[in-house]
Amino acid sequence: MWGRVQLHISLDELYIQPLGRVDEEVLEFLRDGLCRLCKKADVKPARSMPRRPYNPDRGQYDGPMILEEMETDGGIVMGVTEMDLYATGLTFIFGMASRKKTLISLHRLRPEFYRAVPNMKLLQARAMKEAMHEIGHGLGLRHCPQISCVMHFSNSIVDTDLKDWRYCRRCSLSLARDGIDLPAEMAVQSQSIRIAEAVRHR
Repeated sequence: MWGRVQLHISLDELYIQPLGRVDEEVLEFLRDGLCRLCKKADVKPARSMPRRPYNPDRGQYDGPMILEEMETDGGIVMGVTEMDLYATGLTFIFGMASRKKTLISLHRLRPEFYRAVPNMKLLQARAMKEAMHEIGHGLGLRHCPQISCVMHFSNSIVDTDLKDWRYCRRCSLSLARDGIDLPAEMAVQSQSIRIAEAVRHR
């Protein structure tokens, strides 16, 4: 369902928390990109991946359990891990969010997972999309029906590759109504939305 949930979360500070060993090129790319969204974005020292969320039967980590154990320092905290994540009822998850806590996994964003040639630029682009997606949830946005919007649900990596890394006009306006004004470069008005609005106002 498209829409939002009122959460009143500030974009003043965002902390990227590596969980276990995480590719530094990806962390730096996320920091440099997200500092355009938040007033301050920093990468914190890495912390060990907690053991309790690991499910040996699945060979994956319980995403909600990791999120529950993450600590916040006043701003938004984004956990980043190379480990594969899941949630009850789902085969896997790219990430998730709960208020000020967000979490993304690079495991299934890597081209190598799909037996493709390693590609750092593609990995960075996918990571940024998932980061923006989970931050959007943290800000109260739900999944968007617009395929090109970063808030569109990714059922597979194909969906992630098809969508943009920015919020569509409707999602941007939804945030603006709650006093969150995005930089112009982080919002995109798709042609399909413009056409739909033109038809509606005839």
